[in-house]
Amino acid sequence: MKWLAVLEVRTDHCESCNGVFCLRKGKLCSLMFGLIIMTLVMVSYILTGAKHGLLLIPSPFHYGAFVSNPSLMDNESLSDMKDHYQPSKMNISYVKDYPSIKLIIDTIASKIEFITRQRPDLEELRKQEPHMFSVIPNKFLPNSKNPCWYEEYRGNSTTDPYATNSYALYSRRFRILFDYLRKVFWNHLYHYKDKHYRLRCLPHFYIIGQPKCGTTDLYDRLRLHPEVRFSASKEPHWWTRKRFGIIRLRDGFHDRYPVEDYLDLFDIAAHQIQSVLQSEAVREHGKMNNIIIGEASASTMWDNNAWIFFYDNSTEGEPPFLIQDFIHALHPNAKLIIMLRDPVERLYSDYLYFASANKSAEDFHEKVADSLQLFGSCVLDSSLRACVYNNTLNNAMPVRLQVGLYVVYLLDWLTVFNKDQILVLRLEDHASNMRYTMHKVFHFLDLGCCIKDFPPDKYTQLMAVDINPKGKCDELAAMPQFLGTQNIL
Repeated sequence: MKWLAVLEVRTDHCESCNGVFCLRKGKLCSLMFGLIIMTLVMVSYILTGAKHGLLLIPSPFHYGAFVSNPSLMDNESLSDMKDHYQPSKMNISYVKDYPSIKLIIDTIASKIEFITRQRPDLEELRKQEPHMFSVIPNKFLPNSKNPCWYEEYRGNSTTDPYATNSYALYSRRFRILFDYLRKVFWNHLYHYKDKHYRLRCLPHFYIIGQPKCGTTDLYDRLRLHPEVRFSASKEPHWWTRKRFGIIRLRDGFHDRYPVEDYLDLFDIAAHQIQSVLQSEAVREHGKMNNIIIGEASASTMWDNNAWIFFYDNSTEGEPPFLIQDFIHALHPNAKLIIMLRDPVERLYSDYLYFASANKSAEDFHEKVADSLQLFGSCVLDSSLRACVYNNTLNNAMPVRLQVGLYVVYLLDWLTVFNKDQILVLRLEDHASNMRYTMHKVFHFLDLGCCIKDFPPDKYTQLMAVDINPKGKCDELAAMPQFLGTQNIL
């Protein structure tokens, strides 16, 4: 543990003390006076030593920052986390200089070893989520490209099918959506032999990450394709958070959102698919429904923070089940799109987005240094995967350093899905040649309509320089990060 050098403070005997504070045997008052003086000297010495950089560095995993409070689970809003965790001045001053940080990085690099994880079998997954597997069938409709099935609806015309939907209960913006769905719900039921059926659908593809890598831009452009639909919200965060009852970091746990609540978010798209399935072309001429549904929660690729609270039988601190295990079990043919960018730029953009006040290049540098120290301490005793998925560590780090460790997540997804089911894109490539990127995405999703076939107005939107401007590029340009921070990352 060279980089965690503990500076030992040793006191020199002061010759003058022998003459001044001599303890006379049998005099209690002198003894008490001497003890008080010794205590004051020790406190003064330690405080003076701290001013000169002689810091006593304890084991990093004994910092007060490490908590097991469930309310610190959701990384959705790091600005909330600042109320719970403030890195100590001691840590910041210790790792501020480059040589010390370089030692930390060298230590992390020397300890990194990736070992392929053991995939859980289907029965283990069923035991963990029995309700989810009871709702979603093993097979889907053969005449639909998107995974859909008919589910019997046992309510009547006065029943509110969305009365208990958690998205509507906890989010005001969803209530307008569900008010509309209530009005049209009965019109979209399929009636067969005195029974009513509703069409249910899962996504055909997922944009799984990463945050601050252009997923919103890709989502906005994909929505322009006539064969693509999305969930009612770009980022339901069901697989990573809502499924476990996580809504906001500061609110702790709520009731878990059942899978039916998640499926409700695809009802508008399901209504459109049902219209195609009931068309003459499909019913009488055997044609397929080519409309596909996507979901774009940028937390899906990396956020497994909730596992420690729900899954037992952990192996050396590693999660026994990951999100991709369940997605694959329910829909093994799902397609996955990953958008990445320079991880250093991603981290700084992430910091600027979530930091609520006192944003500066110096503050970012200090937070990076502190996070590197914490992560370096973890890999000394645990595997790389255990540290990446360590909820306590992730909540303690003042910047989301773990999100940029792309290789761990990619390899873990590749242990479950075939490589031809995963498309990896770079934001830098997307920005320099958007037409080529979108062509790759359309080809990957096997979409029939090519870019050249787009109507003029749609083509103009598709190739727009910035569909969803948010002014963050100006902030990055006005507050560039330190070159030293870039170098250590």
